[in-house]
Amino acid sequence: MSDAWVTRPEEERDARAIREVLLAAFPTALEADLVDALREDAAWIPGLSIVTEHDGTVVGHALLTRCHVGDTPALALAPCSVLPAYQRRGVGTAAINAALDAARALGERLVLVLGHPSYYPRFGFVRASIYGIRAPFDVPDEAMMALPFGSGPVPSGTIAYPAPFGIAA
Repeated sequence: MSDAWVTRPEEERDARAIREVLLAAFPTALEADLVDALREDAAWIPGLSIVTEHDGTVVGHALLTRCHVGDTPALALAPCSVLPAYQRRGVGTAAINAALDAARALGERLVLVLGHPSYYPRFGFVRASIYGIRAPFDVPDEAMMALPFGSGPVPSGTIAYPAPFGIAA
């Protein structure tokens, strides 16, 4: 039997629950602090912070925010988090799929993620280096991934993350 996950865009009332999910899913508060900072940054795009609920409780979260490849707008998928008791049950997959669907609906063209090379290809992500996209820091080639939408040209160059990520280009 599969669990019934409900996904929806974050609402103002969800900020505390999302922070609790992040604090439970990661060993430090860095990711929770990052999400709080991104909410106040120009990189925040309404509708691209997605929660997964189970019986009305937020149990997962996925966030897409504005980044750039060269001068071309793109989206960064980070962070994604699931309460430990709900991990490996499809919660994260549901949140990521909903976030990607929302990005497509907004006409976005490219999503980037730095993550586990065995996890993200299920969503269509491939090595970013195929497109000449690179991170502004050293990272294993297979861990930096891209998901272009549509058939148009894919930009190449170095990823510029929003300021709250604390990554200089």
